[in-house]
Amino acid sequence: MKIKILSIFIMCFMVIGAQAQVDRSKQPEAGPAPKINLGKPRMFKLKNGLQVMVVENHKLPRVRASLMIDNMPHAEGKKLGVKSLYSAMMGNGTQSMSKDEYNEKIDFLGANVGFGTESAYASSLSKFFPEVLELMADGLLNPNFSEDEFKDQKDRIIEGLKAGEKSASYIVGNVSDELAYGKNHPYGEFETEETVNKVTLNDVKAYYNNFISPKNAYLVVVGDVNDSDVKKLTKKYLGNWKESTPPSAALPAVPKVQYTQVNFIDVPSAVQSELRVQNTVDLKMSDDDYFPILVANQILGGSFGSYLNMNLREEHGYTYGARSYTGTDKYVSKFTASASVRNAVTDSAIVETLKEINRIKTEKVDFEDLNNAKNKFAGDFVLKLENPSTIANYALNIETNDLPKDFYETFLKRINAVTQEDILRVANKYFKTDAMQIVVAGKGSEVAENLENITYKGKTIPVFYFNKEGEKVEKPEYNKEVPEGMTVNNVYNAYIKAVGGNEAVNKINSIAMTGSASVQGMNISFNMKQTKAGKSAQVVSMNGMTLSKNVFDGKTGYTEAQGQKIDYTEEQIADAKASGGLFPELTVAEGAKLTGIEKVNGKDAYVVQSSEKTKDFYDTESGLKVQTATTVSQAGQTMTNTTGLEDYQEVNGVKFPHVMKVSFGPQEVEMKVNEIKVNEGVSDADFE
Repeated sequence: MKIKILSIFIMCFMVIGAQAQVDRSKQPEAGPAPKINLGKPRMFKLKNGLQVMVVENHKLPRVRASLMIDNMPHAEGKKLGVKSLYSAMMGNGTQSMSKDEYNEKIDFLGANVGFGTESAYASSLSKFFPEVLELMADGLLNPNFSEDEFKDQKDRIIEGLKAGEKSASYIVGNVSDELAYGKNHPYGEFETEETVNKVTLNDVKAYYNNFISPKNAYLVVVGDVNDSDVKKLTKKYLGNWKESTPPSAALPAVPKVQYTQVNFIDVPSAVQSELRVQNTVDLKMSDDDYFPILVANQILGGSFGSYLNMNLREEHGYTYGARSYTGTDKYVSKFTASASVRNAVTDSAIVETLKEINRIKTEKVDFEDLNNAKNKFAGDFVLKLENPSTIANYALNIETNDLPKDFYETFLKRINAVTQEDILRVANKYFKTDAMQIVVAGKGSEVAENLENITYKGKTIPVFYFNKEGEKVEKPEYNKEVPEGMTVNNVYNAYIKAVGGNEAVNKINSIAMTGSASVQGMNISFNMKQTKAGKSAQVVSMNGMTLSKNVFDGKTGYTEAQGQKIDYTEEQIADAKASGGLFPELTVAEGAKLTGIEKVNGKDAYVVQSSEKTKDFYDTESGLKVQTATTVSQAGQTMTNTTGLEDYQEVNGVKFPHVMKVSFGPQEVEMKVNEIKVNEGVSDADFE
């Protein structure tokens, strides 16, 4: 025992001595990077130009084929939407098979087949792969471009565009690309209802004939197959694909940004602001700076422990997550730092974002941060190697990005070689804090004034205003003055009159409402019951199974979900009482204030602060309530959720909204009312 204890003391002194001799002002020498031995796919080329890569992996009886056409980017111009319509129509039957027959064959084989704007894929059990590859090839080479399918897909795309018009995240994505690359650049274009409506079926056919060619195409096949069999199958099913040369044109130069600026888009319905701090970069995977910029971006905003996330989320609680991304593209790309933040802290979040970007440009990163970033790349790289398709994807990158043959075999070695000085150098080269576009989409009435007071390096950052189409506009008038003599009581009276009048409203003692919604592709139903006395019950279910239940009997309440019942807190009880009743507008609550006029769906609305946490919006012309905004706090974060009220329809002499659009964070769920019953279908048992 004494010998062991003595050994431990000796080891401790050795460690202490070693630490005393370490010079922590110098970066330790990197250890040897692990040797990477990548298998190589077997490659061959068909006469029509299609290049095929095969990676055999017989561990599982599955195969996946991925087709990618490496065309030069091209703009669509005034008929933007051709690519979307093309990909939406593909896979909906062929010249020899109807849509239903085609899809039934795929389902029968337990396979997946899909198409993109310049891509296609197929996956299945290996024993069915010949049939599935034939189905993919038939869909690719013999598409059925029918007028009926064209109209159906166009309607769907337009419906999606209309839904995105009110999303700050969707809008900032579109406008930030246009501002970065220019509206005439392929990367700066975005579809609108107007451009999609201009597209004809002939435009889609012309796109197919011009750009869907084997000349620049690669087919990657991975799985339980033999190289010789794949060669026979591809010749048989894709050998007749006719080669053509896609039209090309020189890409326009991206706009030059002379100085850092805020570009603001007003989204009146936004419950939070969407930030995109950006500048374009000229960086390719083949460049020497590629590896240092990967590490620099990882430290700045590529992980949970990054500069941006630890500041904006952990230190200040502005957002649920802040990230950065530095793109690499053969043509042009951009650096972007992004976050979704509360309206009230939009300006502060921008200041802190610039602070962290400036920090990585002026201070050497800590050894620990540098090593953590390198270790993250090493771990991710090794994990990816477990996927057989990785080998084929790496080979595809080498072919399409003009990379050296040993690019991935030396990947970790080059990551490991990145130094603190490298980080400083590339951060100053690619993060252009003196010429950045700070693109913000948010609620102008709550955000714009503070944006105009942001300073950087002692100078006020200029603010420019844009609409959702990316066009520069004059600063909108956000907070209109309320007409003299207008009160909360006037607004409430106008609402009661608009929905049916006092007499009709006062006859209603209870309401039973049923409806449905789609959440992340899942169909849910809801059942809501309310009484004049302030009782309420809400049940949300899916496929007949209850997901959640909220009940309030006028005095107390509870929430039930996943078999757990949780009683309301005192705060929840107070909120339920404050919002109880069928028509709160029949009386003016103590403390209710008429705070101004704001835009809702492009129209003026009176804003009533009905409680500390709730604002209600009433159309100044119709008098109807068009939106409710509620501020909630959870896990140290504060955000505002909104409910838009649309499609008022009369039931028993009183108008009720039949569409409710609920926004929480970047998500929006549209709830459609199927039926409303007045003074029937409600009993005391519903609130037990």
